[in-house]
Amino acid sequence: MNTEKLVIITAKVHSVLNENLQKKGFTVLYLPRVTYDELLQLIDQAEGIIVTTRIKIDKELLDKAAKLKWIGRMGSGMELIDVAYANAKGIKCTSSPEGNRNSVAEHVLGMLLNLSHKISSSFEEVKNGKWIREENRGTELSGKTIGIIGYGNTGAAFAKLLASFNVTILAYDKYKYDFGQGYIKEANLEQICRYANVISFHVPFTNETKYMADEAFFNALQQRPFVLNTSRGGIVKTTALIGALKQNIIAGAALDVLENEKLDSFSATEKEEINFLTRQPNVLLTPHIAGYSTEAFYKMGTVLIEKLEI
Repeated sequence: MNTEKLVIITAKVHSVLNENLQKKGFTVLYLPRVTYDELLQLIDQAEGIIVTTRIKIDKELLDKAAKLKWIGRMGSGMELIDVAYANAKGIKCTSSPEGNRNSVAEHVLGMLLNLSHKISSSFEEVKNGKWIREENRGTELSGKTIGIIGYGNTGAAFAKLLASFNVTILAYDKYKYDFGQGYIKEANLEQICRYANVISFHVPFTNETKYMADEAFFNALQQRPFVLNTSRGGIVKTTALIGALKQNIIAGAALDVLENEKLDSFSATEKEEINFLTRQPNVLLTPHIAGYSTEAFYKMGTVLIEKLEI
């Protein structure tokens, strides 16, 4: 094996990524099931590494990566990579949220329309022999106010899809300004809590955003909104969300992410929480697939190669 230009791929990726790397002269070690300990034994040979959310790229691993020049993250979210330490060692870290932002935006919109028009819940009733119309009246998006928290790649893509729905968008991003135009209004978190009929989270998971939606957040809501989260599970505090549902503070919730996504490792409390959530007709849960469309699978690989400039 040529280890002069070795790239280790630690997750399932589209074949276009392998092909492009090989065209650029790299030897590709495709190990989609590699463990942290196995990677620790191989990383000293690699010039580049491709990761997703499976393996933590921490100080111990980076200290063993004597030849490593770059880390490519499929999708968005760099919380499992010690970016500051990697950069201090001269290792470039690049993600590819441009590749799956449309997929996330469509998924969020689909979940919102599903909830607001009671599609899945009424389907469950039909499967059980119930044909109920009056109680299943839907709610149109037209004329509503949509709060978007985090106006990066996915937040902006979601806002773009909403253009034809005759809505007002209140967008909050602590690190951006002067992006509001037309139906998109820049707002602060307090304004979103006060006026929004729908609130969707599109922020990275950091110490700053952990439990952004906690008890205080839900208690500040004034419009009984739908709450959507396709970013990271730790953004929304599960106990606070359940409390808001029980107290009828929110109209419903759609989650593509959970605080703990390893269902076989659930504690007794976590089992109770997910059992409660899955029993609610106004709750939708999907298994972290918002950014996982067929097209995104391809685009993330091509975008990553372009951005790495290797």
